[in-house]
Amino acid sequence: MNRPALPFAEFVALIALMFAMIAFGTDSMLPALPEIARDLGLDDANRAQLVVTSFVLGTGIGQLFTGPLSDALGRKPVISGGLLLFMLGSLLAWKVGTLDWLLVARFLQGLGVSAPRTVTLAMVRDLYAGRMMARVMSIAMALFVLVPAVAPLTGQWIAQALGWRTIFLSFVLFALVGLGWLNLRQGETLAPDRRRPLRMASFLGAAREVLTSRIVMTYVLILSVGYGALFGYLSSAQQVFVDVFGAGDRFPLFFAAIALFSGVSGFVNAALVVRLGMRRMIVTAFSMILLADIAMTIFLLVASPPDEVAFGAFLVWSMLAFLVPGLTFGNLNALAMEPMGHIAGMASAIIGALSTMLGVSIAIPIGLAFDGTILPLLVGFSLCAAAALALMLTTSHGAHRDDGP
Repeated sequence: MNRPALPFAEFVALIALMFAMIAFGTDSMLPALPEIARDLGLDDANRAQLVVTSFVLGTGIGQLFTGPLSDALGRKPVISGGLLLFMLGSLLAWKVGTLDWLLVARFLQGLGVSAPRTVTLAMVRDLYAGRMMARVMSIAMALFVLVPAVAPLTGQWIAQALGWRTIFLSFVLFALVGLGWLNLRQGETLAPDRRRPLRMASFLGAAREVLTSRIVMTYVLILSVGYGALFGYLSSAQQVFVDVFGAGDRFPLFFAAIALFSGVSGFVNAALVVRLGMRRMIVTAFSMILLADIAMTIFLLVASPPDEVAFGAFLVWSMLAFLVPGLTFGNLNALAMEPMGHIAGMASAIIGALSTMLGVSIAIPIGLAFDGTILPLLVGFSLCAAAALALMLTTSHGAHRDDGP
């Protein structure tokens, strides 16, 4: 098996940086949405939310192309090209003056950033398998989970100090760091003799293999409900903190506090997954949050606590909610990719695209159900956790190499 040119810790840090770009590109924009609506003269301020969804749409569509391209051309050229497109979209977004052009720029950003998101997963699969792959993914996902919580605070600081357009220049800087690090330090992980020619027949054959694998698609669905819960929280967060609890501009600070707590979950998973196994970690995490959802809901409905107590309970619940991705996402990606090492690029493309787009489709009704309370968010989380556990029960312990090295 090939080994990374980088030391293990540096390789994991590089992978984490690549994963973090998509989260930073999404969530750093949240505090700036009201200002964007004002500056662009939008009659309906809710249209500013398209700045987020157009980016996510680009990432979902882009993953379908970047994976197969990386199987044919190698991992590094495709990641590098994607980062360049991401920077181009960022510079366009920095200059445009209308919402329509801003949405085009954000879509281009999403297309570009899909490459580091998808192809770095294939790069990990090139080098590792089984629980070692889960360990790498767990540590990398720790930062992926951390960034959505910290990004709004960073975006708010940049927007307040230099204006919301400057956030797009920070994306360029972020991408330049990743581009330089990848090309100066990391070797190509896909040998020429393992590459697959970019032919339509090969493309369709690989897609058919992924889509018809029951075990792979089961883990894709579990990933989707996990993403749906997380995205639903993020889409509702500003309204919950501001409208329900009156946190005002302080809500990014609370997000940062939650992140500092939840960021350790990936490292906890990395330390335990080799000994306990991926399935056990996933089932335990979703069971924990489901019980917390039920307890929180009963507490609010029965005790009717004062606002200060309810807010404290909500913060505790939020910390538990943000523990779950670090204990599950890396493991689920590893389990889904395990049977697909021979078509890792295409597999990561399908898994990433489907789980992202399905996750967004689950998150939209959770966010739209906001009624001035946190109950819709709790119900959404409960349904997602219950669905994840039910799907886990349909998987056979022997259907994959969870007990592999």
